[in-house]
Amino acid sequence: MGNGNGPLSGAVIAVAGAGGPAGRATLVRLAEAGATVVGSDNDPERLAEAVDAARYGHGGATVVGDTVDLLDLQSTRDWATRIEKDFGRVDGLVHLVGGWRGSETFTKTSLDDWDFLELLLIRTVQHTSLAFHEALQRSDRGRYVLISAAGATKPSAGNASYAAAKAAAEAWTLALADFFHKAGGEAGPTSAAAILVVKALVHDAMRAERPNAKFAGFTDVKDLAEAIVGVWEKSAAEVNGNRLWLTEKP
Repeated sequence: MGNGNGPLSGAVIAVAGAGGPAGRATLVRLAEAGATVVGSDNDPERLAEAVDAARYGHGGATVVGDTVDLLDLQSTRDWATRIEKDFGRVDGLVHLVGGWRGSETFTKTSLDDWDFLELLLIRTVQHTSLAFHEALQRSDRGRYVLISAAGATKPSAGNASYAAAKAAAEAWTLALADFFHKAGGEAGPTSAAAILVVKALVHDAMRAERPNAKFAGFTDVKDLAEAIVGVWEKSAAEVNGNRLWLTEKP
């Protein structure tokens, strides 16, 4: 199993929200690092394209796609069980499920946006963490990686729903980190939950659409993918319960 002698050789890593630009970059980078990668997305066509791109991008890589309803806890649990059954272990869950809604001003905030974001940004974190935490704790290098936004720390007036949802997802992930901390006992954690914080993400298609835009402080999806692999290159104790900033702290 695994793909050669990369830093993640033999590891089995699930990626939730694998069909978007960040997901594509992450699938490719994890495969390059030697991992067996299992992606999920709510758009089967987009997922299939991302999986194919990762397979072709790294010949011989084991990259598979699963259509999973992450808003359904049992479906998410079944996914975790299936991965462990098929590949013998689960060493990571990378949470890339995204979505954004905002308003011009605080006054114009629509609580419909909150209802939408609560499902995408919080419920999917709850379900994936509850479904995968035991398998990740069984791994000798289990990692739960949440991608969050600087706005969770310093919300802007028009971004109340988004920032609050991201802050809640961070708090939930930090509670998972405490589970890993307690499970490790005096020896310290063997698995970890970590948060990667970006201002926003940028990819080649965005740059092509807006060639004059500066995208100041944005993180390229390829750099994000590199940082995700980096979470495994540090010890569990170093990353567990920590926010790892990929942009300037606000």
